[in-house]
Amino acid sequence: MPENQPSAISQKGLSVLITGGNGLIGKHLTSSLLSAGYAVSHLSRKISRIENVRVFLWDPGKRMIDSDSITGIDFIINLAGENIGAKRWTMDRKKEILESRADSVRFLYQTVSERGIQLKSFISASAAGIYGTETPEKIFSENDPPANDFLGNVCKQWEEAADLFAGSGIRTVKIRTGVVLEKNDSALSKLMKPGKFGFLVQTGTGLQYMPWIHITDLCNIYLKAIEDTNMFGAYNAVAPRQVTHKDFMHVLSHVMNVPVLPVPVPAFVLRAVFGEMSVVILKGSRVSCDKITAEGYRFLFDNLEAALKNVILS
Repeated sequence: MPENQPSAISQKGLSVLITGGNGLIGKHLTSSLLSAGYAVSHLSRKISRIENVRVFLWDPGKRMIDSDSITGIDFIINLAGENIGAKRWTMDRKKEILESRADSVRFLYQTVSERGIQLKSFISASAAGIYGTETPEKIFSENDPPANDFLGNVCKQWEEAADLFAGSGIRTVKIRTGVVLEKNDSALSKLMKPGKFGFLVQTGTGLQYMPWIHITDLCNIYLKAIEDTNMFGAYNAVAPRQVTHKDFMHVLSHVMNVPVLPVPVPAFVLRAVFGEMSVVILKGSRVSCDKITAEGYRFLFDNLEAALKNVILS
């Protein structure tokens, strides 16, 4: 059994409730948890059929949740949140992005507290965007404060809501995720899309950093967060080797065997098309994974080319 994989036998009888289980990360994580021997259930806004998974209804905006969903639960993994790249960041859209994260966690905490549920741990998604949308020389660690911009503020409030669980004595882990390498409905899939026409596109100067992580490593970090009772607080879930957007596109070009257009898309064009949301594309920081590796985690994919080949070609 690989070093980072938990023992299926040791997990028999333990249960995990996932919010946002139908999303990109949730689907892969559900499979990983089931393979590891956990009982898995989802909280969802709509009932759907998922093999070996119980799905319960909830709507945090309306303060509605199926009370049976948290009965007998050992762990909650919170992945709920509106896609930050789905629409332009109007004032209303910004409110949706924030509330879908922070308010849903507060509602979960209220529900768990009122029912007296004794969780073993609460594990919440967060994002490397907590460090902001600039491209400084600094390498950010978990000790650095949130940035004073929209994404930094969203992540700050998201994590503060998760810390309500920590304040009540529940071991709480926050996973600050970078760009997830997965080829379906992901940031990577959007970068790959022009490849259907025989080329790829660089955006802006290309000097912005792209902290990335393979979907398998991300799922394994969540599994470790469940099992390793020494894990507490925030952890950056990014691969050790930091690359710029230009470097990333060069490697992607090699793997897909299509060229990158010699002229990048200028920043002003992206700002015109995407508005304020363009900072997600045009900016990016270097982020350290030293804390998670110090906890004993060993990345299966620490080389970008190998990671992309695994995702795209396998």
